[in-house]
Amino acid sequence: MRTVDLRPGEDTIRLGQLLKLVDAVPTGAQVKDVLATTDIRVNGEPEDRRGRQLRSGDVVSVEGFGDVRVR
Repeated sequence: MRTVDLRPGEDTIRLGQLLKLVDAVPTGAQVKDVLATTDIRVNGEPEDRRGRQLRSGDVVSVEGFGDVRVR
């Protein structure tokens, strides 16, 4: 499982930002398309909002890519 550390002073990261950060999507413009066509789950629940706020401890599962834990 990959991990992504939140920046110092930040409590959250948006789902779209996380997907770009871990290279699950090549560009920010493609985040919306990937969310519409790929099974993405946050803590086991389906998610399709790129603005979803993720906090430390959240686990994002991306079909065909694997899991990412936010720290």
